[in-house]
Amino acid sequence: MAKDRFTRRRSCRRRDVILGLLVVVTLWYLWAVPWRPRPSSSSSSSSSSSSSSSSSSSEWDRLRDWMNRPMTNLKSRPSSFDWGAVRLRHRPATAVKKKMAEPGTWPPPSGGRGFSTGSDRNPRPRPGRGSAVLPSYRRLAWGRDALLPIAGKGRDQFGGWAATLVDSLDTLWIMGLRDEFDEAAAAVVAVDFGKATTNRINVFESNIRYLGGLLAAYDVSLRPALLAKAVELGDLLYGAFNTANGMPVDFIDLEAARTGDGLEVEGRVVAASPGTLSLELTRLSQLTGDAKYYDAAASVMDVFRRGQNKTRLPGVWPMFVSMNKANVVDGESFTLGGSVDSLFEYLPKMHQLLAGSGGGGYDDMFHAFASVADRHFFFRPMLPGREDVLLPGNVNMGPSGPILDPETEHLACFLGGLFALAGRLLDRSDYVQLGDRLTRGFILAYKSFATGIMPERLATVPCADRSDCRWDERLWRSSREASPEWKAHLPLGFTHAKDARYLLRPEAIESVFYLYRVTGRDEFRDAAWDMFLAVSNGTRTEFANAAVLDVTKAEYPLPKEDYMESFWLAETLKYFYLVFSPPDVISLDHFVLNTEAHPFRVP
Repeated sequence: MAKDRFTRRRSCRRRDVILGLLVVVTLWYLWAVPWRPRPSSSSSSSSSSSSSSSSSSSEWDRLRDWMNRPMTNLKSRPSSFDWGAVRLRHRPATAVKKKMAEPGTWPPPSGGRGFSTGSDRNPRPRPGRGSAVLPSYRRLAWGRDALLPIAGKGRDQFGGWAATLVDSLDTLWIMGLRDEFDEAAAAVVAVDFGKATTNRINVFESNIRYLGGLLAAYDVSLRPALLAKAVELGDLLYGAFNTANGMPVDFIDLEAARTGDGLEVEGRVVAASPGTLSLELTRLSQLTGDAKYYDAAASVMDVFRRGQNKTRLPGVWPMFVSMNKANVVDGESFTLGGSVDSLFEYLPKMHQLLAGSGGGGYDDMFHAFASVADRHFFFRPMLPGREDVLLPGNVNMGPSGPILDPETEHLACFLGGLFALAGRLLDRSDYVQLGDRLTRGFILAYKSFATGIMPERLATVPCADRSDCRWDERLWRSSREASPEWKAHLPLGFTHAKDARYLLRPEAIESVFYLYRVTGRDEFRDAAWDMFLAVSNGTRTEFANAAVLDVTKAEYPLPKEDYMESFWLAETLKYFYLVFSPPDVISLDHFVLNTEAHPFRVP
């Protein structure tokens, strides 16, 4: 008991120190952020005038003025090869054209959907680790795809086109880091998409990181040079559809693509690869007025639409598809996580992006998916606290029908936010409720482990009844004994954490962000803060932040891998920052975020 009291006193002292530091940082933040109105030392009348003036403009307005006025003279340097000049042997079939937004405009929201829920009050400083990571990247890996956060060196794994810079552009803008944004943008518009450090380019990654990053940076900053660079890359990616059946290749062979003679579609790819091109290519068409990009992506989604209700589990697509045969039907294994995740994610988001000119049937596709996901994938885990939460699992088709595999992966943690967003967009309160229970399940998974961080993969025991689930320790013990990956130090209720890593992933905080924006409940901000402290404490290195090899044991410093994906800056830190920002900063009435958290303006 004496040891317990000492531990509690020591914890209280640490908490008091942390709170004291947070107060100091908060006071500095309120004074130092340049677009926020500062306290006036002049007369009360001028104070009153200043207060009236500041109340008439939102934080978004002040941020936009700070970042864009005056606008930096940014000039794009053309790449060494013009992909738009290639004469393609095959051109994608022309889809039904939609009315696109005029380039260079900032259109009003398409009928406010009430995403401004939440308070402008923020009792905590906003996480801003991005400004701490950038100096290390500038000094040690400038122009490279990634920074190795332990070795302090650069690495290229996405063609050598400065993935970290492109991916983090809009994050820098949103955080109000004007000098850093201008410096990064100047480097980005000089990237040469005519050559790469590898002969083959991954279409999926280039689309979500590079094209998405360029489009979003343009949408928030209106720098024409960024849109010009997006067009260069868009023309390269358009060449992925230069195939006999108009379906895109998974990897572009750059030498073959230069000839325009045509590419050969791979036989088997994960469904998310061809299914996650629509948002970016549609936005590029909206901004340029050239429908060819939208047409190419729409032809792919037409294949998915026609096959959605013909799979072994109608409503969802299998993990692997054969685009060379336009076959998205065959397959026995189904998941909502990696391999298929962003295909489902883009259904309501495409509905939102096209809302001003027809939905394209994406709302119906989401409804079909949501019904099956709720019935077959979502389950209530049996927990000693009997918390009423949900987690997503996987499904395999057996002789008698779907069989649930109650393994949850971090990549599937976006589903809470997706259902909350879709519920608001499609006026379905039941979707919001599902998103709420899922997100609280992800928060619980974070809290349950000793480090406060959820591992990459874990498993629990599914309840037989989602409405009434009593804790049965005997059942849990028998389930864990049947799992060869179970370890004695795992929390009660968990049967394995067979992949104990944390890879700096954003999906859980992404859902927390959406749930706070949709519901306005402070519990989600509280959860976000706990998650931020845990992640920051567990991943920090001398230079930046690194993936962790095992988050199931609180043995600090945690064992790390010399690995920091660009999505740490593009997504994870952005969502942590936005959940503590006023709701008009990247308002969900005005913006739709791609799967890499790049915000596209909604026409």
